[in-house]
This record gives sequence, structure tokens and C-alpha cells, in this order.
Amino acid sequence: MDVSRSLARQSLLVAVVAAVIDGVVLWLSGMFSYAPWHTTAAMIGIVAGDLALAAPPRTAGVVAVAQVVVRLLAAWLMHTHGLAARITDVGFLVAGYRAGAWLSGPTSVLTMLVMCGGVTFSQLMIVRDTTRDWRLLLASTVSAGCVPWLVGRYTAARGAYLAELEQRERLRKQEHQVAVERAVADERAAIARDLHDVISHHVSAIGIHAGAARMAMADSTNGPATRSLTAVEASSRAALVDLRRQLDLLHGRDDSGQRQPGLADIDGLVDYVRTAGLNVEVIVHGSAVVLPESLDLTVYRIVQEMLTNALRHGDGEHALLDVDYLPTRVVIRATNPLPPVPATDRTAVPRGLAGIRRRTELFDGELDYGPEAEGTRWHTTVSLPIGGA
Repeated sequence: MDVSRSLARQSLLVAVVAAVIDGVVLWLSGMFSYAPWHTTAAMIGIVAGDLALAAPPRTAGVVAVAQVVVRLLAAWLMHTHGLAARITDVGFLVAGYRAGAWLSGPTSVLTMLVMCGGVTFSQLMIVRDTTRDWRLLLASTVSAGCVPWLVGRYTAARGAYLAELEQRERLRKQEHQVAVERAVADERAAIARDLHDVISHHVSAIGIHAGAARMAMADSTNGPATRSLTAVEASSRAALVDLRRQLDLLHGRDDSGQRQPGLADIDGLVDYVRTAGLNVEVIVHGSAVVLPESLDLTVYRIVQEMLTNALRHGDGEHALLDVDYLPTRVVIRATNPLPPVPATDRTAVPRGLAGIRRRTELFDGELDYGPEAEGTRWHTTVSLPIGGA
């Protein structure tokens, strides 16, 4: 609204200035001494035509034609009284500009031709030697009738181009916003997958412990059953804690003082797996480094899945976890003996490797896995760039 009012005020200012200049030039032409009444009528027409420049843009064609009529009238008065004074043309030029800027198609071109015709006839009616030179006549016609129209066309085209650029920028911002929302949705989906992996890990361990408890209690009610039931309870508590943490992240909450697990929690994870009967040996090479939080959590989940696979698909008794801190990478390798199975089953790929692969690819890491030692052992190796987060 403020912009529209400002443009309206500027249009009115241009119209008033044009009317004043054109009126003063006509006054100084000397025509009032020869034909005061005709000159007064011409003055009224010029001022009215110039003030019409403040009218809405849709009237640009009518205003331009009115300017042509006023110009021809002034030229006729000068010709009648033998005056060679130059016809004022400020309002005429502004009208040509408005016709080029606001009109389009055949209407705009026709208006420009009418204005060129008005310039030509007005020049021919004024008796001057210079008007008899067709080259000067052509130059006057083009400069007064065509050039303002071309400037208006250029201004309109430039305005349309700038509007198109602004529209493209708005679309780019909208696309960026959509991309951000898609990234958030993807991140939520990743967290949901993470939640699935967490629950799968703990529930699998609970099932193993429950089975061990059932078999142990069939023979006695002492040590093994107690340990297994204790592990079941610990797994349940761990599942609830991890589930609560992941749900908090999904809902955009992160309790102060609570952090996501990382490499610093590997020992606790190993101790937990050991309670399930899997004897895990941990070997660390190099000095531990502080990893970015997202990468630290990813490494923890990868180790968690490695140990779960060793518990599910290995012999259930032994596993080796090797963590190697390199200058630019961290390499995690897990190996475990395979249970005695037919040779055709020794190359079966554990399903948990899909989650490891997704997390590895997210950080541009490398994954290698497969049987070794003639199919008696299985290895899973992940190499992640430390700066990959």
C-alpha cells in the first residue's frame, strides 16, 4: 500500500512539472499577442494533457493520443500566425514513455506510430527551413516519437526480468525449505531405524538370556539361572533407557546432562554382552580421540550391532573386538568363530549388516565383511573418516 501511494505521488509530481514547463514555454512563445483566445485554449489543452499523465497506467494510450492532438493544435496555431517557436514536448515525451512501459502488443506499437505521425505533421506545419530536410525531419520524428517509447519498453522488460529473478529466488528459497524439511524427515527416519536397531538388540539379548535361564532352571536353581535372570533385568532397563532417549530425540527433546552413547561407553556394552555368555576380548590401538557427537554415536551403534551379530550368528562364546585409532580414521574390526554348520551355510550374511552398511555410508566410510580361516571365523571391518561428520 505504501509503495502504491509513493508511485501515485511521483506520477502526480511528474505530471505537474511537465504541465508547468510546457505551459511556460507556450507562454514565452509570443502567441498570446496574436491569438490570445486560441492560445488560452491551447494552454488549457496542454496543461490538461500533461496532468493526465498522473492517470492510471491503463489510460496510457488515450493520454498519448491526447498529447498528439495538443501538439498538432499548437503547431497549427504557430503555422497560422507564422511563428517558428519550438513546440514544447515534455508531456509528449513522458506520454511516449508511458505508452512503451504500460501498453503491450499491437496497441503499444500503434500508439507509437500515432505519436511518430503527430511529430512529423507538426514539424511539417511549422514553416522553417530546417523542416524541409527529410533527414532532420526523420531524426526529430524518431527522437520525439520513437525513442521514449523504446525506453519505456526497455524499462518494462527490465522490470519483468527483475521480477522473474525475484520469483526464481523465492522458488529457490522454497525448494531449499522443502529440502530442509525432507532432510529433517530423513533424519527422523534414520532415528526411527536407530530405535528399531536398539530394540532389536536388547530384545534379542533378552530372548537369549530367558532361554538360558529356562534351561539352567531345569537342572538347578542356583548360579547360572540367577545370572541369566539378572541379565534379563539389566537388558530390560537398558532397553527402556535407550527407547526413552530415542523417543525424546524424535520429539525434539534432549534432557540436560543426558548424552548419546559413544566410544566411551564401549566397555559397558562389552560387559553387558559378556553377561550373555559371550567372552569378548577388546584390543585398542593408538590413543583415543574425541569424535564428533554424531560419529561417536554411529561408532557405538556399529559396535553394538557387531557384538549382536557375534552373539546371534557366532558360536555364542568368543569374539574379538579391535579398535584402531589412525591419524584420520577410526577402524573397528570384530571377529568371532562360526558355529559348526554345513559348508553351504558358512557364507550366509547376517541381516544386521544392513544397519551397519547404512551408518557406514552416511559418513563415507568403508565396510568389509565375510568368512575367513576356511569358513570357521567371520569378520566385520568398518573404517570411518574422523572428519566425516
